Amino acid sequence: MLQLGTILHSKGFYITIAHTQFNFPNPLNYPDFNFLEMYEGLHEQNVSSHNFIDVISGFNANCKAPLQESLARMMEKEDQHNAMMLELVEPLRLKDLPITNFRDLDDLLQLIVKAHDSRSSSAIIWNTMDCLEQSSSALLRQEYQLPWFPIGPLHRTIPAPSTSLLKEDQNCISWMDKQSHNSVIHASVGSIAFLDSKELAEMVWGLANSEHPFLWVVRTNSILLPESFQETVGERGCITKWAPQKEVLAHSAVGGFWSHCGWNSTIESISEEVPTICQPYFGDQRVNSRYLSQVWGVGLEWENDMNRGPIEEAIRMLMVGKEGEVIRQRTKDLKVKIELSMKQAGSSYNSLNELVDQILSF
Repeated sequence: MLQLGTILHSKGFYITIAHTQFNFPNPLNYPDFNFLEMYEGLHEQNVSSHNFIDVISGFNANCKAPLQESLARMMEKEDQHNAMMLELVEPLRLKDLPITNFRDLDDLLQLIVKAHDSRSSSAIIWNTMDCLEQSSSALLRQEYQLPWFPIGPLHRTIPAPSTSLLKEDQNCISWMDKQSHNSVIHASVGSIAFLDSKELAEMVWGLANSEHPFLWVVRTNSILLPESFQETVGERGCITKWAPQKEVLAHSAVGGFWSHCGWNSTIESISEEVPTICQPYFGDQRVNSRYLSQVWGVGLEWENDMNRGPIEEAIRMLMVGKEGEVIRQRTKDLKVKIELSMKQAGSSYNSLNELVDQILSF
């Protein structure tokens, strides 16, 4: 294990050796290693026993708790050390990994391989900011060894015409103009994901019962709303097939976003100080959801079935609950960092100028 540690250290890894008190190595011989000493409760006469299996079993049994305690202390130190680098503290779970609904997985994997093949690239441009992914960005810079330009958020750098591929309903903006500050929950699961009829019914009643004004983007022609729904909601709800999302999220009436957590939606919401209820479906959405809820702390993770009761509860928690208040403050702080990155001498500002210089150098 010491030899293996030496090899890995030569490749840039930090090495920690957990070892029993018995036969404890001399740390002076390994100045680059960190050593954890574990009390195994065995005496030398026990170890010299001819019953090798009992000795090994004793080590395994007696060292388990000390090892766990040592690891816990190490993680505690790491948590304190990385308090501004939370993405390193929060690992991805299996369910956070990207998944696909495509039938032919081989074709998808080949597409991903091609997308990551940077051998013919002169540089890489990213729609992100250093304040969001600084540590991850540093690792990727080492991997790709190319000029690196995180110049996001692209939609805020210079106002541009709508880039939506779907017809946008501008009438919802007029409806929002009549709503109070931070009162509206905007719900949209993107341009690809669809809800079935039962989920649609539960979603719309959850929105209605939350007693908050809501703008619901739902791409279907088969919404049959009963009269009781219209009586319950009145003018408090606005339902549309597609909305100008960047304009909606920038509106002062919006106080929360029920989102599928695509990257564009993620960037747009945090740039406009809008906290999120995260309901990812596929692809990168699950990773983005994990970052929103656990790493940056600006969202609530939706892990339930689509039932109106929990939907109503989640909306109220985000919009007026104590947990939502904490999330809103974090969202506000993150927006400040993003805006600083866009100002003169900020990271995105500098990256954009460096990109211009790079292009002009060809």
